[in-house]
Amino acid sequence: MKTLQVGLVGAGFMAKAHSIAFTAMPMFFWPAPAKVNKKTIVDINEEIAKDAKDRFSFDNYSTDWNDIINDPSIDIVDICTPNNSHAEIAIAAAKAGKHIICEKPLSLTVEEARAMKQACDENGTITMVAFNYRNTPAVQLAKKYIEEGAIGKILDFHSTYLQDWSADDSSPLSWRFQKEVCGTGALGDIGTHVVDMMRFLVGEFASVNARMATYIPERPVQTSLVDSLGNSRMNEDTPKGKVDVDDYCCFMVNCENGAFGSIEATRNAWGRNNFITFEIHGTKGSISFNYERRDELKVCFADDKADRRGFRTVYTGPNHPYGSGLWPIPGLGIGYTETKVIEIYDFISSIMKGENADPNFSDGLQIELIADAVVKSADTNEWVAVEKADE
Repeated sequence: MKTLQVGLVGAGFMAKAHSIAFTAMPMFFWPAPAKVNKKTIVDINEEIAKDAKDRFSFDNYSTDWNDIINDPSIDIVDICTPNNSHAEIAIAAAKAGKHIICEKPLSLTVEEARAMKQACDENGTITMVAFNYRNTPAVQLAKKYIEEGAIGKILDFHSTYLQDWSADDSSPLSWRFQKEVCGTGALGDIGTHVVDMMRFLVGEFASVNARMATYIPERPVQTSLVDSLGNSRMNEDTPKGKVDVDDYCCFMVNCENGAFGSIEATRNAWGRNNFITFEIHGTKGSISFNYERRDELKVCFADDKADRRGFRTVYTGPNHPYGSGLWPIPGLGIGYTETKVIEIYDFISSIMKGENADPNFSDGLQIELIADAVVKSADTNEWVAVEKADE
């Protein structure tokens, strides 16, 4: 069995999730498409990099990501850094003949995303963008029902991603609130996840009509290198810096297939933790999902007898997508980590087959184009057509 060598850039929260997934993938999916060795982890802070080497079980550490680009033994570059460094690292990795998995959103701008995709296309790079929530078995089951025609033609949908970690104005000014580092706020950070999910389930977006808002214009400046995701609080004397991205966005969507829907995303919704939801209505039924109850998919089929028609709950397990590799009892429970394990399994499988993964950098570029249209719509208060990545 072939062993692929991984170099991972960034040693924060996402590095933890990816490291667990690389290690656990063969335990869940055996025989594995390939073995994976975690060779080198990189962080600009040497103390953090050295600690991450031991904590996440890498062979080596470095403070310069060029070290993994220049290492001919490394097959995969895993990018878990803030958004403003994705393009430079990915383009260099593609030119060096590495395969790439990159955390979302793909880039800061559409122009960067195009350059990343072009470099990968020119060098035969297998790519994946880490929209892992679509790998939740219940979401994959929804896709199966839709493709089978179980709910008929899709009419409309509503989807949300609501969190509350930035609702407190004393939480610090992390990079996620700075446009030059993140690009957009709630839209890019969490909204793109549901954009990916709705593209996957419903179809391509044709046009959008959006509203965006910044509720907290200033936040205490964060001095730590570690992104606290709102879990730390500053005092009144801490200097404040400007927030120049959105705290909230919502937009209506016209899809190319005629379906109509809406998406809402905010990190300022008190009481909401990781509230990713969708409800999709079709001519023959409806599907409803809530990530905080991720083992469940609620379905209603129009051909049910009238005296028992209504939403029923399907608990995902061995008979459903990816079920044979996960846990043997329906409803036993999967977590965030398992969605990352599935992600890595799909990525490694694609490398071994020599075909692009799903979602890949083409999807990442299309989602950047959608986000760009959302921002333009919010600025103009008008419907904006979504440009197509392949045009």
